[in-house]
Amino acid sequence: MQFINIGFGNAVSCERIVVLTSPESSPIKRLVAEAKEAGRVIDVSCGHKTKSVIVTDSEHVILSALTPERITDRINGKTDSGDETEG
Repeated sequence: MQFINIGFGNAVSCERIVVLTSPESSPIKRLVAEAKEAGRVIDVSCGHKTKSVIVTDSEHVILSALTPERITDRINGKTDSGDETEG
């Protein structure tokens, strides 16, 4: 099982990710709101602006301060040169 750092020392299993997207669209905002009501949101942004939303196969919604592009690069094994949102 491979884990990917999604910011501030938090990690998620690559195999569990179903969707990785930006939080800007109305459908994603609704999805996050509904997941909050159901208690399925995990906010790992540590008070920073949410830049990506990760949906897992268990229907949990993870909010991260890293961009979807940065997380995708990590999944694909590309290295990044420093991370201003790492805590």
